[in-house]
Amino acid sequence: MPLQVPVDRFLAAGFPIIDVRSPGEFAHGHIPGAVNMPLFSDAERAEVGTLYVQQGRKPAMLHGLRITGPKLAGLVEQASAIAPENSVAVHCWRGGERSASVAWLLEKSGSMQVLTLQKGYKAFRQLVAGSFNRPWNLRILGGYTGTGKTELLGLMRGMGAQVVDLEALAHHKGSAFGGIGQAPQPSTEQFENLIWQALGQLDPRKPVWLEDESQMVGHVKVPDPFFAQMRKAPVAFVDLPQPRRADRLVADYGACPPEELAAAIGRIQKRMGPQHAKAALEALHAGNLPAVARITLHYYDKTYARGLSSRDAAAVSLLKADGLAPGQIAEMLLENER
Repeated sequence: MPLQVPVDRFLAAGFPIIDVRSPGEFAHGHIPGAVNMPLFSDAERAEVGTLYVQQGRKPAMLHGLRITGPKLAGLVEQASAIAPENSVAVHCWRGGERSASVAWLLEKSGSMQVLTLQKGYKAFRQLVAGSFNRPWNLRILGGYTGTGKTELLGLMRGMGAQVVDLEALAHHKGSAFGGIGQAPQPSTEQFENLIWQALGQLDPRKPVWLEDESQMVGHVKVPDPFFAQMRKAPVAFVDLPQPRRADRLVADYGACPPEELAAAIGRIQKRMGPQHAKAALEALHAGNLPAVARITLHYYDKTYARGLSSRDAAAVSLLKADGLAPGQIAEMLLENER
């Protein structure tokens, strides 16, 4: 008989995880690494739910059986393909009949060892939410736009530092230009799940480096308790001159479609000021990307300076980095960490 276990044991088992919720539920948020094997499509789930409300449990169950009957063999085949060692972990939203039914089927037809999750995905979400209250030894990498903070974090990770790249998890670089060339963003719920996963691989006693971010990274939000810790953490501010940062922006964004760059300028037009936005668009249409970079940096530098001024000045350390290669900067940041 399938064994129902609490979320910590469910995850610690290390079995392939099967999420039997509908595709829409899965897309909104899921356990990282889980495979979606939906018992119902989104429309079918709505049908069964409506029938349950209108006519009760028995008619809803019978309708559900009519829907799922033709799918059962396929579910067993899928599960066998993702679980070569014949051990799987199955869950639904609340740990109810969807996961119990699939677990029973897999155990009986495939001779599998099957775990199910007590209270379902809902229990996992409670675990994720609670994890952000845990104290972390955070270090924040700051610097004006164009400093190359993401590259520096990557170099630091290669040198053995613990790093969480929030922008990579969010599929967004954090500015009006940050979605250009990126994959679609996850939901905020799934973003939280991914942060939980990234933190779970780290030692909370050792420093964890993150880039200085706003709470909104594109359309997703850093969890409140974790963001509060970020705002109180020490900041290492890498100071590079504007010309060097402008060159980096041209290198990073120069190959992007001009219409996407123009749309990004339009999104910050009011905050830039009409004259600056007009000048940036004219420079863009003329193919003068260095001028576009200089104009937009004037806006972003002022915005970042305002955000930095809201921090405790004693928590901000300045690293003058002009003339230093990225690898040298990364080494200095880690030396100062100690």
